Amino acid sequence: MAAASPPARSARAKAAPRAGAAKARPPQPYDTPLFAAAAPQAGDIVAAADKAQALLGTVRAELGQAVFGQDEVVEQALTALLAGGHALLVGVPGLAKTKLVESLGAVLGLDTRRIQFTPDLMPADILGSEVMEEDAKGKRSFRYIQGPVFARLLMADEINRASPRTQAALLQAMQEYHVTIAGKRYDLPRPFHVLATQNPLEQEGTYPLPEAQLDRFLMQIDIAYPDRETERRIMLATSGALPLLPQAALNPARLMEMQALVRYMPLPENVAEAILTLVRGCRPPAATEPEAAAAAENAPAGRPEAGKFIAWGPGPRATQALSLCVRARALLQGRLAPAPADVRALARPVLQHRMALNFTARAANIRLTELIDRMARELA
Repeated sequence: MAAASPPARSARAKAAPRAGAAKARPPQPYDTPLFAAAAPQAGDIVAAADKAQALLGTVRAELGQAVFGQDEVVEQALTALLAGGHALLVGVPGLAKTKLVESLGAVLGLDTRRIQFTPDLMPADILGSEVMEEDAKGKRSFRYIQGPVFARLLMADEINRASPRTQAALLQAMQEYHVTIAGKRYDLPRPFHVLATQNPLEQEGTYPLPEAQLDRFLMQIDIAYPDRETERRIMLATSGALPLLPQAALNPARLMEMQALVRYMPLPENVAEAILTLVRGCRPPAATEPEAAAAAENAPAGRPEAGKFIAWGPGPRATQALSLCVRARALLQGRLAPAPADVRALARPVLQHRMALNFTARAANIRLTELIDRMARELA
């Protein structure tokens, strides 16, 4: 008698995935490109802006679940990233600078790395180095091992504690978006952004960044103490058993499209004039401009735009930075074009690390931030 054949497995059993197999990721809103064509037209830009604003609303909501009471700081950090630049975070310890960078990396879908800068940190510790390897046949060759700079979002913690040589290695990579090792070029991943931190209180054992290197940062973002209610929320939310883990709301491809969209956005004439008036007013009068020099000399001490209070001022890079940042801020706030109010709001973070006051200003008890704020308020 023939043995009975085993019962056939059902189609459902055959289709069942193996244990431990990775599940397919469900489609996300940020998977769809912003632009329908490689060369967008006016209508494509408006449609892309609508999509970007919807995604940015989700980004801000996710960041708000991890970083409390720092809405202006979050907005300025997002503005710097949308404008395609780097930012310098200045604040005393414990104000969530590291948390902000980690949350930005998680929400924007950027691989994030952190470097703790110390006086003995070497350029190779950031850029990477070559090591000698020997194969099975005894042939020796050099192999390049990438450093932590090969990330899309890099946190340079306490950047002013490293030596000028190490600072210059990072700042060169920030400007050129590549590193050169043994004469060979290695491109950094795009987008590439650096968020560096500084402690404004402790200056012992530090190496202040030179003016030319400070100018490479698009913005300087000052982080202040939170108010009482915000600090209560921080205390209760961060001391519990459940960690605060924001979810991804963007990916690198969409971020780069948004950065391109910012450059497609129009810059109204009145905004361009406000930028030029503000930046040029923050410079000392040149000898080649006798009318401006005479006006500054005769200006009353209460008028902060007087050039006699300024030792050195911002260059054309500040004009470029403001023109990009005001458009990025407009996109964040759901507008298709910037307004003079955006220039006033971003004047301090864009200009304060690009200029310095002279002894006359210090003798008159004039602070740099107050001078910039007053000049920004006087814009038409």
